[in-house]
Amino acid sequence: MYNKRTKVALVYDFDGTLSPGNMQEYGFIQALGKSPEEFWHRSNSISEELEMNGVLAYMKIMIDEARKAGISLKRDSFVQFGRNIELYPGVRDWFKMVNDYGAERGVAVEHYIISSGMTELIEGSEIAHEFKKVFASSFLYDETGDAVWPAVAIDFTNKTQFLFKITKGIMDIADNRKVNRQVPDEDKPVPFSNMIYVGDGETDIPCMKIVKMFGGNAIAVYNSDAKKATAQQLLDQDRVNFMAPTDYTEGGEMFSLVKVIIDKVRAESEYNKLKNRS
Repeated sequence: MYNKRTKVALVYDFDGTLSPGNMQEYGFIQALGKSPEEFWHRSNSISEELEMNGVLAYMKIMIDEARKAGISLKRDSFVQFGRNIELYPGVRDWFKMVNDYGAERGVAVEHYIISSGMTELIEGSEIAHEFKKVFASSFLYDETGDAVWPAVAIDFTNKTQFLFKITKGIMDIADNRKVNRQVPDEDKPVPFSNMIYVGDGETDIPCMKIVKMFGGNAIAVYNSDAKKATAQQLLDQDRVNFMAPTDYTEGGEMFSLVKVIIDKVRAESEYNKLKNRS
């Protein structure tokens, strides 16, 4: 019987990976009386002019414009906007499908998000309950419950720290001590070799490279010819192991890839157990 403690961690970007657009574009930006193009142009302009972190820039615009428009800045209000987030085909059933396949193989599958988007919006999505942990940007709230300041800002470079938290089983987003402790691979809840990173573009490259470098698998997903060209480039540059369309249905290429990777992890786990007995 295969080791039931063997785990596979599926780690996803969110925007463009599980959802076709930026999560702020499913109601929140429109409620400001802005178009997505206007919102992102202003955010990008401020970021460039002030040499400001792009994530901090868009979070500031969210707060400033919501106040001007009289939109509630309470956490529950952001969560409500998250309920409008659209998902790619098959995403709603994806998690159970993968979990069931893993269980058949004696492998426990865990799902995580590492995103520059908003934790509060993701919490409103219909798949929020599927994730063991969401590592994403979020606001600090004052005594009245209103958002006043960024609490966490995750950009494409500091995404990688959360991979190290996942491999060591650290779910505290603020932890800076345990994550730096040396832990032998055999003692890690999820070694990198058991990790699958799924992302859609260049902002995912640092995470893709880390996972692949340490023996895990990275998958670049695409939903258009332009995105397919990006995914192909990442594959050609040896930054990912595979590429696949954003089709998460049972008959899709993504499910076929993930099943093969789960089988590989199971086989390697069994092999290592036999080797250690020798």
